[in-house]
Amino acid sequence: MPRCEWRPGEGRAPAHHGEILQGVFRDGTRQRRGLVTLPCSLYTAQASFVPRQGEPVSVRPAWKEKARLAAELTLAAIEGPDAQVGGVLEIENNAPIRRGFGSSTSDVLATVRAVGDALDSPLLPATVARLAVRAEAASDSLMFEDTAVLFAQREGEMIEDFGVPLPPLLVLGFGTGPGNCGVDTLAMPPARYTRREAERFAELRGILREALALGDGALLGSVATASTRINQRHLPIPGLDQLLAVSQECGAVGLHAAHSGDIAGLLFAESPDTEPRMDYAETLLQQLNIHEQWRFRTSEADVAFSAL
Repeated sequence: MPRCEWRPGEGRAPAHHGEILQGVFRDGTRQRRGLVTLPCSLYTAQASFVPRQGEPVSVRPAWKEKARLAAELTLAAIEGPDAQVGGVLEIENNAPIRRGFGSSTSDVLATVRAVGDALDSPLLPATVARLAVRAEAASDSLMFEDTAVLFAQREGEMIEDFGVPLPPLLVLGFGTGPGNCGVDTLAMPPARYTRREAERFAELRGILREALALGDGALLGSVATASTRINQRHLPIPGLDQLLAVSQECGAVGLHAAHSGDIAGLLFAESPDTEPRMDYAETLLQQLNIHEQWRFRTSEADVAFSAL
């Protein structure tokens, strides 16, 4: 785009709340690491970008290096690798870091959208996915907004498009780690799954496909619980058996977790008695000394929030 047509650009992106499913999955002749993200609009990243000819990209706050790199990669993708274009990037993101809310992914996605908006060159989700992985090494699938996907988080590619969004769910989220101080996910080696675990992930993929086709929240919840159980060997959740007991006692359809973080959530299908069951679940969690809690609906932009 000619310099005279450049303008400030804006971009937004939601957070996520860990994953419904994460493991290894067959794709043709090979196994690939993949995940299915649970979107969460409790938190939002907002980015603004002002292009400037002949200048490097600067970012505020300065420590958001992944977002700065995402801006550089996006400029190169749109303007060409030899274009001498930089600019000023500003990020606001209210998501806690290192918890499993995908703060870096939402930073990066908002940045890519802001740069594309500034240059009047919005990018396709598949292109955004590749840029996101180049910027942060591993990414969730927040760029695919209208459909649930099985996403290769370290390659930036879709393994399977399920063709429909996740069914509506109510989530009672909570912190699982001592002190709720998060997890250094970059220091964690990738999980090494056994052959039996890989076979189980193949089964869960098929069950999830059926759950999404039917809009069956209970079936989806069973997939989330099974994925949480498998990944317990790789990123243990303190007191998982007690949490599973809470899930069963309060009538949740499942328990899901951030497989690279320290948050989890009880999943509920909406019905007339859902709110009382969630209230009961809150009490049971408090009895386990879990006081950091929040609620949201997966299908609404306006969410209910409660911190206990």
